[in-house]
Amino acid sequence: GSWRLSFFTKGENLMFKMAKLEAFAISVPLTSLVVMSGIVIPTANNLIVRIEDTDGIVGWGESASGPTMTGETPEGSVAAAKFMGVPLVGQEIEDVTAIPDIIRDLMYGNEGAKSAVEVALLDIAGQKVGKPMYALFGEKLRDRMPVLKLLSADEGSNEREAALKFADEGYIAFKVKVGVKGLKRDIERTQDIRTALPTPMRVSADANQGYNRDDAVQFAAAAGEFGLDFFEQPVHGRDLEGMKACADATSILIGADEGFHSQADVKRHHENGAAHGGSLKPIKLGGPSEVMKTAKLMVGLDMRGNLSGKMADTSIASTAISHLGVVVPQVDWDVMMSTPYLADDITDTPIQVIDGHIAPPERPGLGIVPNEEKLARYTVIR
Repeated sequence: GSWRLSFFTKGENLMFKMAKLEAFAISVPLTSLVVMSGIVIPTANNLIVRIEDTDGIVGWGESASGPTMTGETPEGSVAAAKFMGVPLVGQEIEDVTAIPDIIRDLMYGNEGAKSAVEVALLDIAGQKVGKPMYALFGEKLRDRMPVLKLLSADEGSNEREAALKFADEGYIAFKVKVGVKGLKRDIERTQDIRTALPTPMRVSADANQGYNRDDAVQFAAAAGEFGLDFFEQPVHGRDLEGMKACADATSILIGADEGFHSQADVKRHHENGAAHGGSLKPIKLGGPSEVMKTAKLMVGLDMRGNLSGKMADTSIASTAISHLGVVVPQVDWDVMMSTPYLADDITDTPIQVIDGHIAPPERPGLGIVPNEEKLARYTVIR
């Protein structure tokens, strides 16, 4: 079948037919261990999808594995992408708005793998019409976005000094990882950083589900005294009562991350007073198109939001997020980029954080092409 695209002007030829889909997993070292609640991450273990059309145009997509967030492992993601590739090969596409519907019906779940496939197809579509990926979604609303800088939970590092250094480099938004060093220490660390940075700069905290309900409420109440922009995922993603208890105990805003996997989740948190906003990740929602729909829903519900990758994306996934960042209705809570935490990247032109901000490439499609030698070096599953 084929579909007509309404976004592009008459006469532009978008039609392309998929000729080949390849899927493999990479493992790229991080600059240092990333410590989160209940998990230590030493490497980025990600799915890479390569789709080629019958004209030889290649599109790239990526999704990070997230066994504790999405249930997807590198092995499972590769298998899912290959499974979807069988019916996709030979498919003709004229309408980018139909892409997510086509992908969604290929198999149940596996939202990260679906996201990687969608990004690769959007990469091809943008190249076909000579426009950046963001232009496929409509009007550009901003030129660049502040990057949410993560601050280490390692007691051996001077977080206050690091925060001031990053502020001098142009960063204006910071997130403190909590739920790993004990409640008292977390409160002290976060207050110290909030006090050190000028008020216009934004400071948030993320527990990654690491607190029990009592500790989460205590942290939220204490944070209300010294002020944070938001407190993310204080308790387990399914514990809406605990989320509401935190919201009731403090003047700061409560955000969801692991609790947001669908528009239904967003509505449920809103209806229960469990969150004032949350983190939108393509790997949780199933791709860029669903991120756009969910962001628009959140604006209608007067909820805040940020865009985020998983720990850690290469420049393929991070660039896709940068394209979304200039077209989503709002990014009140900024954009979290994990690429800077990699010891290496798989492209010679990695996305750059400049003065604490990012902007998408203006090249057609995604605007990022991997270095084949680096890709081969880090590939672990074909």
